[in-house]
Amino acid sequence: MSHSAEHWDKVYAGREDNALTWHEDVPALALEIIRARLAPGQAVIDVGGGTSRLAEALLEEGFGPVTVLDLSKQALEHNRARMGARGEEVSWIAADVTAWEPDRTYALWHDRAVFHFLGDAADRAAYVTRMAQALAPGGLALISTFADDGPERCSGLPVQRYAPQELAAELERHAPGQFTPFQARRHDHHTPAGNIQKFQTSLFRKC
Repeated sequence: MSHSAEHWDKVYAGREDNALTWHEDVPALALEIIRARLAPGQAVIDVGGGTSRLAEALLEEGFGPVTVLDLSKQALEHNRARMGARGEEVSWIAADVTAWEPDRTYALWHDRAVFHFLGDAADRAAYVTRMAQALAPGGLALISTFADDGPERCSGLPVQRYAPQELAAELERHAPGQFTPFQARRHDHHTPAGNIQKFQTSLFRKC
């Protein structure tokens, strides 16, 4: 199943960061959107952040406090150690987002390629419930998934592919009237091996 900590610990243990298909040296698109929409000092949670460089980049630009949540404790420990002293500034949470209970609110929820692993409608409903609980009123949800013409599998698991309007409809299905879409774009991710993965990234505001 996609939300198996053991599966993802094995994925992260088996390869260096820069060999993971989703690796980005600089999370440029997320930073571009966050810079345009968030003020320094506002709280951010990076769901499925694993070994992503986003937390470090946000801290360097004055955003935060920053929380990183991931199923893989191994990925989080590796990322924290890689960041050195700055890693102590991040809140690291090893948890399944569909079962996690947030204890604070955030100005922005960032998810690059978690939601598309949720093949079960009940898991998607639980995810959206947690996102609604975690976001402050007016908070932003920045969600990236494989596009409707993107890959059908990742890391040995099937994924759900979305066009922006399909993702918006899915959120509306599980949280009617709670999230308003107001920005979306398609883009290509160039993997470390040189392949191209089609993504969509959508921005929603919590009503």
